[in-house]
Amino acid sequence: MEEIDRLELRYEVARKAIHLSSLSIPVIYWFISRELALLLLIPLFSGFFLIDLLKNFFTPVSVWYHKTFDSMLRTHELKREKKHLNGATYIMMAALLLVLFFPKIIAVTAFSLVAISDTLAAIIGKSFGKHRFGQKSVEGSAAFFFSALVVVSIVPGLNFFIGLIMAVTATLTEAFMVRVGEFKIDDNLSIPLSSAVVGTLCTLLPIFR
Repeated sequence: MEEIDRLELRYEVARKAIHLSSLSIPVIYWFISRELALLLLIPLFSGFFLIDLLKNFFTPVSVWYHKTFDSMLRTHELKREKKHLNGATYIMMAALLLVLFFPKIIAVTAFSLVAISDTLAAIIGKSFGKHRFGQKSVEGSAAFFFSALVVVSIVPGLNFFIGLIMAVTATLTEAFMVRVGEFKIDDNLSIPLSSAVVGTLCTLLPIFR
């Protein structure tokens, strides 16, 4: 069953403003070494993950968490009986995996796509989305794609055609949610990882060298 989008625009904007602030991660990573990035990301991810675990199993943390963040949580994130991770934890997980396993230029591009384009897609889709397909809208997906084109065109040193393929991959991943059986993979993870995998594979092809 499709999840009903319960967030009012003002809460969606607040949620996505926090989301957009994660753009600081690829910006900082661009100027520091992989080792230093991991030194920063590992404890950050561990902190987010620990809070997520505690909110699922420790009542005082659960009460604080829901009292503080319920207005910005989606329907599935409100279900206390079902154990889950929140979007912020998935964002930090994505950042850590990108730094660990992908070339810096691909990691920076992929994370920028989820920070910028996913934010714009949600806000434009909620504000102007008239033509719906599933939980998404043509307007939101168009905002994602065109903003993704801008992102890949300004990343220094990125082959534009590789960037274009990453933008298309990210747009399709955002539009058609990735599921494994009954489990939906959070788009904070699926968008950057799918685009990073495709981008990395493209760098191995002679045509892009």
